[in-house]
Amino acid sequence: MIEIINLHKSFGGNNVLQGVNLTINEGESLAIIGRSGCGKSVLLKHIVALLQPDSGYVKFSGKIIQEMNQQELYEVRKRFGFLFQGAALFDSMTVEENVSLPLVEGNIKFSKTEIRKIVAEKLELVGLPNTQNLKPAELSGGMKKRVGLARALITNPDYILYDEPTTGLDPVMSDAIDDLIKDLNQKINVTSIIVTHDMFSVKNVADKIAMMYEGKIYFTGSPQELLSSKDPVIEKFIQRTGF
Repeated sequence: MIEIINLHKSFGGNNVLQGVNLTINEGESLAIIGRSGCGKSVLLKHIVALLQPDSGYVKFSGKIIQEMNQQELYEVRKRFGFLFQGAALFDSMTVEENVSLPLVEGNIKFSKTEIRKIVAEKLELVGLPNTQNLKPAELSGGMKKRVGLARALITNPDYILYDEPTTGLDPVMSDAIDDLIKDLNQKINVTSIIVTHDMFSVKNVADKIAMMYEGKIYFTGSPQELLSSKDPVIEKFIQRTGF
């Protein structure tokens, strides 16, 4: 379980997070939604301590992440996979080198043969077999997302954080990424936390929604509960997004 307690974060004079409270249960597929610039990605980065809050804290399995030492934080991060918005692949590396990076940099003791086998398994899982020797420049946008996801899966995480997984993709490829997220939830039983502005994607992948508004979590519930809400802020959001 992840508990986010009264989280505040400002950048200069911009108060982005203004008291965020949210509980994420194991096995959930949670979509964090809200208008652009409302702090969705900032919140996501606090969960794995890529950013530090001005006040408040994040608890993981009952322990406050912000109070952990480097070794404790390292052990927690091994339980997370992170798909960055632009996939964040290194252009000079092959697909295999990109995917295997968490194992190599994490000093996890596998032989080269074992690493190649694990990489091949993860690429197969995301529908990209036999692509190990390609470079990012040879991949489409959707393929890059899949390679990034294979890298996020390489340590067999319990949680996967998706930052705008369908941004920049055409509708067909967006649907394919959504199907892949759902398929992974079923196959490997991960907890998925998806930051997105793609409301069609929300319908496809989320069993729970957290809506951010004015720096806080304004609503939590199922997609059906969001759609049936009579709250004027939510109704306006639904109308604007076409949800």
